[in-house]
Amino acid sequence: MRAFYLTFLFLILSHFMILAQGNFSGRVSDKITGEGLEGAVVLNMTNSTHCICDQKGGFMLPSVKPGDSITVRIFGYRGKSFSYFPGKDLHIELEKGALDLKEVVVNDHSHNLISSRIFSRLDLNIQPVRSAQDLLRLVPGLFIAQHQGEGKAEQIFLRGFDADHGTDVNISVDGMPVNMVSHAHGQGYADLHFLIPETVASYDFGKGPYYAAKGDFCTAGYVSYKTINFLDKNLVKVEGGQFNSARIVSLINLLGDSARKKGQSAYIAAEGLYSDGGPYALPEHFKRFNLFGKFITPIDSNNTLTLILSSLYSTWRSAGEIPNRAIQEGYIANRFGVLDSAQGGTTTRTNASVKLVSRLGNDLTLENQVYYAHNYFNLISNFTFYYADPIHGDEFNQHESRNLYGFNSHLNSIKSIGQGSLSSTLGIGIRYDKINNLWLAQTQNGNFLDYIQLGRGRETNAHAYLDETFESGKFFFDLGLRLDYFQFYYQNEAPDSDTSAGIFLGRKTSTAKSILSPKFNVEYTLNSQFQFYVKLGKGFHSNDIRVVIANSGFQTLPPAYGMDLGLNWKPSSRLFINTALWYLFLQQEFTYGQDFGAQSVEPSGRTIRKGFDFSARYQITDWLFANVNLDLAVPKALDSIKGHNFLPLAPTKTSTAGLFFRCKDGWNGGFSYRYLHDRAANSDYSLIARGYFVNDITLNYTRPRFEIGLSIQNLFNVVWNESQFEYVSQLKNEKAPVDEVSYTPGLPFFGKVHIAWFF
Repeated sequence: MRAFYLTFLFLILSHFMILAQGNFSGRVSDKITGEGLEGAVVLNMTNSTHCICDQKGGFMLPSVKPGDSITVRIFGYRGKSFSYFPGKDLHIELEKGALDLKEVVVNDHSHNLISSRIFSRLDLNIQPVRSAQDLLRLVPGLFIAQHQGEGKAEQIFLRGFDADHGTDVNISVDGMPVNMVSHAHGQGYADLHFLIPETVASYDFGKGPYYAAKGDFCTAGYVSYKTINFLDKNLVKVEGGQFNSARIVSLINLLGDSARKKGQSAYIAAEGLYSDGGPYALPEHFKRFNLFGKFITPIDSNNTLTLILSSLYSTWRSAGEIPNRAIQEGYIANRFGVLDSAQGGTTTRTNASVKLVSRLGNDLTLENQVYYAHNYFNLISNFTFYYADPIHGDEFNQHESRNLYGFNSHLNSIKSIGQGSLSSTLGIGIRYDKINNLWLAQTQNGNFLDYIQLGRGRETNAHAYLDETFESGKFFFDLGLRLDYFQFYYQNEAPDSDTSAGIFLGRKTSTAKSILSPKFNVEYTLNSQFQFYVKLGKGFHSNDIRVVIANSGFQTLPPAYGMDLGLNWKPSSRLFINTALWYLFLQQEFTYGQDFGAQSVEPSGRTIRKGFDFSARYQITDWLFANVNLDLAVPKALDSIKGHNFLPLAPTKTSTAGLFFRCKDGWNGGFSYRYLHDRAANSDYSLIARGYFVNDITLNYTRPRFEIGLSIQNLFNVVWNESQFEYVSQLKNEKAPVDEVSYTPGLPFFGKVHIAWFF
């Protein structure tokens, strides 16, 4: 703990030594809503210096002289050009315009996220988003799968990781963490279903452990979503389709135009959903209800307050996972059958956030956020049937009730140094999880039999980081240092007769650990077409509190070390390409492990991954867009002999692509595919998780007052498996267990229609 305080003090002193008086500054905003345009580029065409607007649209442009030609632009808006003359700060208002890749230039350093910002802005506006799952799929190379009903968090695959439900992918919404540490269903569990897709204004992502602002779980990468601040119109949408699926969503402004002129905004969003989940013999009866509210008000000219409240309730049944042999042996009639009808779950999440953004000067911004979340989770599953307990069966229940408290603070400054600019961010924060009724229990037909694990836990994560970025001429440097301190506590409450009681016998109930994570990124812009970059960084993922305490703190915060060599290339005015060669080493891999009646994440030694990413966005005409993503990975376990060093379920080849159109007369839509190659289902590749190639299509007609649309998933009705796992299972009446792949079938042809009203 002493090391934490000393390093934190050093970061603060170092940060304030670089603060300086501001220079020419101003603000860029949306002309209609008045919202600041974060990421807008202010470029001095005379001397080629530029800067990036902060989250309130503020900027500080160095080395400006009277008469210099200034250009302001951001993708999706009409740019502005003017000559600079000294005077008061500028307030520049931009109007929304057509999406045009000609406006993108590769020397727009945007905190080392140029490709992320371009892809996210374009894809979110062009590709259809029907659900929270679709929001995740927007990230190039990120695949998801569902294996225990639609109400549960998705399994995530990225950069050669089977990241389970979030062990190696950091996910956040409006600055609040989505990942749940030491969750009943797995470490890093990230359930995004509380996010109503129509409320999402933007997102960004990054691959690898290279970002000082991102801590736990950011090894394969991160995804961060931001919701709408100012609602430009009200919305009511009704959807319906096959498998008794229905959805209604509404976004309603609560304040009028006079409030908006004062910079105030308040709106509420609601979502209701029902679905049978597919053609299962056991309908899921999946129900989900979401409420979301956001209020923004200026306190004075320099301070803005944002309040967010949201709530999720979801309940469902699940057909579960089916062994490949179940149909051949006559246990089920087809791949949509069910072997245990008691499977299913209930989950709730309530979120609250208060954020204050303060401009302390022309070049200094302070953001403080306090947040709270309550999470309830209850799930019944059965993967192995009668393997461990031939009498009662292997059905089990995972349960938890959690309160999550957090605080984040970020101090941002910018100053000019010669012909360059230095941007500094100092961040501190703390997160506290209090988990009660954390249990794993054996059940039969949904009825409790006995505890396998029972306890309560607390986990505290305090962090501090300093991120320095310097831009000058053709170079961009980003140096970051992050310190994380964790304190773990777990109290076993299982009866002495239970197996888990012996695991924790004689162990201390608490332990602590800290980790220091340096980051270094550099870009070199050769010309208006080529930009090269190198990323180096250390990250980590934390371990489950039960594992930490049971192992007396061993391998509590295993680090990850990564490197990217990349290129941003704009060979023509309407084609943008990003490629990267990358390498990642993990001191400890988390993989699925089959215990009795449990889906657990357990350590499995050191691993390496290396690969190649390719993404391209091409605007064929003013109204026709194409995209393609290809991601190759070679994941290997270092502590296993050759031939037995495959990482189960780790993706090796994935690709997505699409052709999308947006016409001025209101017609829009697209055709796309998702491809996942065959991969190892176990360590020696004797079992195979089969890949798939699935096509989707959408067609909409959008007018100022309404929209009607049709969407079809799995257009060609291919047979595919969404999730697959290796299990040693034994079905009822079988004489011996069998080691093979079990699967959750992917949806067949699935059509939906919707109609929306705007007012």
